[in-house]
Amino acid sequence: MSTSTEARAERVSHAIARDVILPGGAGTLVLVTIDNGLDHTKPTTLGPLGIAELTATLTAVQARVAAGEVAAVAVTGKPYYLAAGADLTQIGTVPGREGSLELGRNGHRAYELLHTMGVPTFAFVNGVALGGGLELALNCDYRTVASDVRALALPETGLGLVPGWGGAYIVPRLVGIEKALDVILTRPAANKPFAAVEATTIGLMDVVLDPADFLEESIRWAARVVTGEVVVPRRELDSAEVWDGVVAAARQRLDAVINRSRPAPYRALDLVAAARTASREEAFAAEDEALADLIMSDEMRASVYAFGLVSGGKKPVGAPDRSLAQPVTRVGIVGAGLMAAQIAMLFAQRLGVPVVMRDLDQERVDKGLAAVKSSVDRLTSTGRMSVSAASRLIGSIHGTTDLAEFATCDLVIEAVTEILDLKKKVFAELETVISPTTILATNTSALSVTAMAADLQHPERVVGLHFFNPVAAMPLVEVVQAEKTSLEALATGFAVAAKLRKTAVLVADRPGFVVNRLLVLLLGVIVDAVEKGTPVEVADRALRPLGLPMPPFELFDLVGPAVGLHVLTSLREELGDRFPRSPGLEKLVAEGTTVVLPAKAKGLPKPVDPAIQAAFSETTGTGLDEAGVLDSVLTALTVEVGHMLEEGVVATPQQIDLCMILGAGWGFHLGGLTPYLDRTGYSERVLGRRILPDGVANVPAV
Repeated sequence: MSTSTEARAERVSHAIARDVILPGGAGTLVLVTIDNGLDHTKPTTLGPLGIAELTATLTAVQARVAAGEVAAVAVTGKPYYLAAGADLTQIGTVPGREGSLELGRNGHRAYELLHTMGVPTFAFVNGVALGGGLELALNCDYRTVASDVRALALPETGLGLVPGWGGAYIVPRLVGIEKALDVILTRPAANKPFAAVEATTIGLMDVVLDPADFLEESIRWAARVVTGEVVVPRRELDSAEVWDGVVAAARQRLDAVINRSRPAPYRALDLVAAARTASREEAFAAEDEALADLIMSDEMRASVYAFGLVSGGKKPVGAPDRSLAQPVTRVGIVGAGLMAAQIAMLFAQRLGVPVVMRDLDQERVDKGLAAVKSSVDRLTSTGRMSVSAASRLIGSIHGTTDLAEFATCDLVIEAVTEILDLKKKVFAELETVISPTTILATNTSALSVTAMAADLQHPERVVGLHFFNPVAAMPLVEVVQAEKTSLEALATGFAVAAKLRKTAVLVADRPGFVVNRLLVLLLGVIVDAVEKGTPVEVADRALRPLGLPMPPFELFDLVGPAVGLHVLTSLREELGDRFPRSPGLEKLVAEGTTVVLPAKAKGLPKPVDPAIQAAFSETTGTGLDEAGVLDSVLTALTVEVGHMLEEGVVATPQQIDLCMILGAGWGFHLGGLTPYLDRTGYSERVLGRRILPDGVANVPAV
């Protein structure tokens, strides 16, 4: 997808109907396949022309139903996709609010044909079903899903929209109000789609079937439903008391977390709140109105830009030719701490290769292996991994204290403490046992990869692979090209990241790379405001208008104050006084003070420990209000982005946005960092120019 909102010609997804004779004398099923005619690398999406064709096809089928020729109707998709949602690249063709309103109405008209067909309707969900794709299935009477499907979601509120083709009305009726708000609000914010089993457990899908013969089994199951042999129970509507209570709690969480910084989640919550008593027609009309209000907003355009970046991120800018990558058949991990154990598990699971994890003594090795087993046990206990797969995974990870076991590894990653001399020592020791073709990688979050490799006989074999915590969940890997990193090492780094299903961004070997340089600066400015007299509570609330995943001090707690201080100090040494010194933070770390307390209510930000203010007891000055703190943060980020682009840390500003979205949780609704700085006027005020080329994000400045 394009990284701008400028439209391209619609890639029409056709609705192709064919007759299937149901077994057991159940009659004829018309199977409608949604297919854009392209291979699996080009997801099926639903644009205006595709919706029009679906409407025409279903209308013709309904006429056959009326004639008594058809016993059931089903929709399915091409391999790997039902539909990946609406075609967002067509947003630029929508002629104003009336056009947006008609877009919603047309989708409802098409899907309502499935609801009013006159015979049972089925969705055979054989692959990705997102947004309008999932709503296509939801408007059917019954749903089967292949067990290997891992992307079922209504992500609209994360894109500045609402579920606009029935989701806000149908989902709470299928799964209950509490689970519905998880589907519509919580999951999109965390970018966490449902897998097949989980979706079926809560009631979004009706039955999970094996992918090997999914279509045949779906047809057989449909026949049993048609004949009455299978009856699918539906839950009762939640009481008004339960419904209203859950909605009120969700509204409180939205106010606490995003503070009205974006309208889409609130509009979606309003739709769900009204859905209990609204008729289907009234609810769908309300969805149309909400969609029309949101579809041309700055939030939506920023979200489309961000979505385009993430979609296009699978083709990394500046990556060497894949043919230069070396095969990786065995991986070594230096260290057995928490990060090392996570990396070991990821490699074993996604690459399917043996992994050896080495530390200095057996006690540390055992702790690392225990951490892996604990993670695997959680997956099996929740049904996300079979017992046999878990056994294979645990068996593929080996622990040792013997350095020589790295001799047969094609790739060795160090994940030890962030001390340059220690990492240099690790690499020097490795060079005495590994083969001449082994690639060495570092998971450093801020240190110089060039300095790390400087004393090696073959520094060209060293590349940075900076993973983010938690490793399994965070989609970004910063691939760091040091001064002498070879194209082969770089290509191997990108190839490995792709196999791990991560988005890789090429970054130059500059302090903090992208995410930590900007994120630690943000935290440093917040702490500096407290040093100068701003109350902790004020500083912690200051970024709420941005709608970031968590407040600053909660982020400090996640990163760890000691780690934050270490990176802040190292960046200050490398880059100067733009990264402030913090005596209060130093005292906090020295005393081991807790940063935040456990959350008092599910989904609400964690309160800051009152002892934090005491650590800054020697602060001077009157401090800033929330607006002043936010202004200081955005000004500092703008200055730093300017420096990073001058230094060539990344090739384009879009790469900064991609890193911040995937590595720091910078919201889709902001469009990443640089469009936000352009739109709010910071770029021109601080740098004297806009950061992004005109038209790239189609987000005007104020």
